[in-house]
Amino acid sequence: MSLKRIFEENPERRYIMFGGKGGLGKTTFSAATAYYLAQQGHKVLVFSVDPQASLSDIFERDIYGKGAVEIIPNLFAQEIDADQRIREYQEEIRQKIRDMYGMDEIPDEIESYIRAAAAEPAMEESAIFDQVVDIVVAGEYDYYIYDLVPLGHALYYLSMASVYDEWITKITALREEMREYEEMAARYARDKELQEDLILKELQYIKHRINTSSSILTDRERTAFFFVLVPEEMILIDTQKAAGLFAKYQVPLSGYIVNRVLPDSLMQQPNIPAYLRNRYEMQQKYLAEIKRLFGDQVLAYIPEFERDVTGLPMIERMAEVMFGNGA
Repeated sequence: MSLKRIFEENPERRYIMFGGKGGLGKTTFSAATAYYLAQQGHKVLVFSVDPQASLSDIFERDIYGKGAVEIIPNLFAQEIDADQRIREYQEEIRQKIRDMYGMDEIPDEIESYIRAAAAEPAMEESAIFDQVVDIVVAGEYDYYIYDLVPLGHALYYLSMASVYDEWITKITALREEMREYEEMAARYARDKELQEDLILKELQYIKHRINTSSSILTDRERTAFFFVLVPEEMILIDTQKAAGLFAKYQVPLSGYIVNRVLPDSLMQQPNIPAYLRNRYEMQQKYLAEIKRLFGDQVLAYIPEFERDVTGLPMIERMAEVMFGNGA
């Protein structure tokens, strides 16, 4: 099996995720895959959920916080500005309070709470998650490619859907009970007319958005998740642990991509420096271990490039290597 065959034989998998520890090449692979799919005639959005996003660096375009930016025909890239999303979210809350309670101004004590909530440690991740839901629910693209944050945060991000869903389910149930009592009271006061329950309506809307997003993330038919690793001991250990944790959240694992592999031809060069020879020999040891552990789940071995992958010519070259047309 290869990356190219995975995409050819599973055209319904339209949600693509690359995960792994930081600095292993997830963003590069995300950009190159988006480029490849766009060249096949598909409308593709590659977006980063990493606050330290580097798609701008990869594409050599300032796209941070600018929404979906067209890089080439069919290829759009987006870096989510969490701070901007938090500000938008705060204003949405203010407006909903005005609408629900008929207020012209937000009381000072509520405004203080809204501002304080923005400083909560989880607010940045929540804002990013909410933006991702917006992107996915809109359904404007053929393929969505997630450049995930490093593994620890990625697990938090992937678990948020189930956490939110459980919380919303409990709150909605309580609200529905309250609604039943209000309806009972209205029967005794015949002249009282129940207004539309805006709070319950809002909770049901949030629940629908969360369910839509979480169902995609765990759908084996529509989602492909690829682990990125390099042939090093600690990376291999961390990847094994992470794979087990991702299985806990039922994220469909499609395979592994091994990056930064020193080519065999390197050993044929005269006067090769000792540190390169030692590194090559170390890699061979861990490449054998990777093959033993993951076997044909390894879909591609990507060689170490002589320079960073930035700019469209290098992205194109990476796409050719990943999908079997180049070296």
